[in-house]
Amino acid sequence: MSPVPLPPKRKVWCLIARTRTFETTALALFFFGVTTLTVWGFAMPDWLPPAASRHAEGVDGLIRYLLVTTGAIFVIGHAVLIYFILKSGGGEDSTTIQTNPKTERLWSILPVLTMALVSEVGVLFLGVPVWDEIYGEVSEDVLVVDVAARQFEWIVRYPGEDGEFGRTDPAQINGQSNPTGIDDADPRGSDDIVERNILRLPVNRPVQLRLRSHDVLHSFSVAAFRVKQDIVPGMVGSTTFVPTQVGEFEMGCAELCG
Repeated sequence: MSPVPLPPKRKVWCLIARTRTFETTALALFFFGVTTLTVWGFAMPDWLPPAASRHAEGVDGLIRYLLVTTGAIFVIGHAVLIYFILKSGGGEDSTTIQTNPKTERLWSILPVLTMALVSEVGVLFLGVPVWDEIYGEVSEDVLVVDVAARQFEWIVRYPGEDGEFGRTDPAQINGQSNPTGIDDADPRGSDDIVERNILRLPVNRPVQLRLRSHDVLHSFSVAAFRVKQDIVPGMVGSTTFVPTQVGEFEMGCAELCG
């Protein structure tokens, strides 16, 4: 019985080359589509709510800076990836690039330095001024408001006519009559004003919120003010901002507190 002759190597190579070329082109088109959709999505306007605090524009500027710089790196990286897929993805004309250790080290360190430069420029020139507005020294005319979080409500307390908060005692917390635990023995707390789930703030005046939790982790968030501050049980946090717009805004919890 005579052996079955094998097909010429040339024909087998051409068949494999055509298959790999199709897969390569499809993969390149996929990456091109993902890149295009990503850039289009981030370029869409009005995906942030209107700014309603003084530092909100600084936060938006930092977000735009990061989107533009990292977006450019994303697009350039995918363009290079598509180029090498098409150039070295298969076929008779495909080529393989051989590199030396020096080149490999260079192209390993260069992206790290680029990302470090992008992040440090953003932090030093854009992030620090915003951070200082939120966590820096407060002015003398600041309005201090105490906000206590618990499942599932915000308990807001304002100082009364004396401008001072009364002392609080966790043992005196009562869900109905004394939700913040104002100490009855402290006369300064007799005129404190307590509300639930409503925060009333003046416009164009600095406001400092003192934040604490009665139970679990919470995160105070008002998107229009570009304010988000985590609240840890047993700790008193704070955040400062200046409202600039009159209106009603959602005061939400950005933590899985339930």
